[in-house]
Amino acid sequence: MEYIYILRQALVYIVMVFWIYNFGISLFSLIKFKDSPLKVNKKHKFMAILPAHNEEKVIANLIDSLNNQDYDKNLLDIYVIADNCTDSTAEVARKHGAIVYERFDEEHKTKGYALNWFLQQKIKENADYDAFFIFDADNIVDKNFTKNMNKKLCQGEEVVQGYRDIKNPSDSWVTAGYALFYWTMHRFYHLARYNVGLSPLLNGTGFMVKFDLVKDTGWDTVTLTEDIEFSLKRIIKGRRLGWATDAIVYDEQPVSFKASWSQRSRWTVGHIQCLKVYTKDLALAVKKNKSLMNLDGFLYMMGSIPLFVVTIILLLSNFIIYASNAMTTQELISNIVRFVVPTFFMPIATAIFTMYLEKKPIKPMAKWLIYYPLFLGSWLLINFKCLFKRNTTWEKIDHVRDIKIKEIA
Repeated sequence: MEYIYILRQALVYIVMVFWIYNFGISLFSLIKFKDSPLKVNKKHKFMAILPAHNEEKVIANLIDSLNNQDYDKNLLDIYVIADNCTDSTAEVARKHGAIVYERFDEEHKTKGYALNWFLQQKIKENADYDAFFIFDADNIVDKNFTKNMNKKLCQGEEVVQGYRDIKNPSDSWVTAGYALFYWTMHRFYHLARYNVGLSPLLNGTGFMVKFDLVKDTGWDTVTLTEDIEFSLKRIIKGRRLGWATDAIVYDEQPVSFKASWSQRSRWTVGHIQCLKVYTKDLALAVKKNKSLMNLDGFLYMMGSIPLFVVTIILLLSNFIIYASNAMTTQELISNIVRFVVPTFFMPIATAIFTMYLEKKPIKPMAKWLIYYPLFLGSWLLINFKCLFKRNTTWEKIDHVRDIKIKEIA
């Protein structure tokens, strides 16, 4: 029993140090630093890449929002990858002015494969682009997105994540959960790290990549979370990613819990895949480069499934010690409360503070705040399920919210 007690204390210190570190970093989100100077002053040429599978209901709104960018139209080409489509996605995209590439491959269906297939063609053509954007078909884009990303490219940034906002935050308790989670992460994880000189991460959609970076390898990702994978590969090389709060893209979130469960399960499996492939390389990069940025990237991966497993073991150790009469009922309850409160209820206060800082309307979200712990708790269940059962089959999330950029504005 003594060994279990020692193990429990060691795990408590591990969890405590991890959260103290992240709290300390998050404080830098409250500091406004001076903007970086321009290294060049020009309007770059971009391509917007829109992978789409049966997205006829929403693809037009995205294309229209890109056509209405406050940027020279001759310097932004819009490409739709109609990926294994059986509907009229391609026809709708062409009608609204996009250049359409149709792809049919039943074996390789994920976005990573579609991007690599498309980019390899552009690389062979020696296409004349400075950088490209990646969007999901259900997105709509703020009119200043391209202009603000161009500024980042002029400042010397090579890979930049835009601000992924939510176009349907109050549709249900599920979409509200996504919104509160993303707003909090944007402020206290990504922005904080960017401010202090660490690296934020790509967030699935609404990001920019300098075209030169993929000319040798293409989009060579193999996991279900191609955004995280691409980010980790950059961090391993000692290259940090950029963050653009003013380059805004609005993303549609699943309304139903079933669709959300499926989506977040896929993300968790993707994280596990990245753990298997990149943990060793991340650790070696920490040793080689001796930089806090590399350590921070390593801790990000350790803070996902590994920390979740540590927490489970920590909770079980409390019950084992209690069962052996080495802990009183009051002490057991106290230890459980110390876990439950910061895990499930502190995020509510953090979310309210985030909405205040980000100037998000709090009133429409107020009724959903009480459900936020349920959203986070379900994610813990998803993590637990994926430890034992991992479905790596891509499943489409239906996007049906016909929201135009002028409605957001």
